[in-house]
Amino acid sequence: MGSTIRVSDDTKELLERRKREDETYDELLARLATEGDDMVAGSWSSEKADVARERLKKSRESFESGR
Repeated sequence: MGSTIRVSDDTKELLERRKREDETYDELLARLATEGDDMVAGSWSSEKADVARERLKKSRESFESGR
């Protein structure tokens, strides 16, 4: 059974910016809730670090275009 979570329009807009195209809101919230759990300095492979850099770049571009 699911639950309903009420959020403001501003919060929904912020979530939409972070949501991936192939991701449900449930998956987005689960990802955000666990994000950073595996953050240990120096533990990422160079491939994982490259992916993280690209996502950060896209996030910044999205934020800047939303201004």
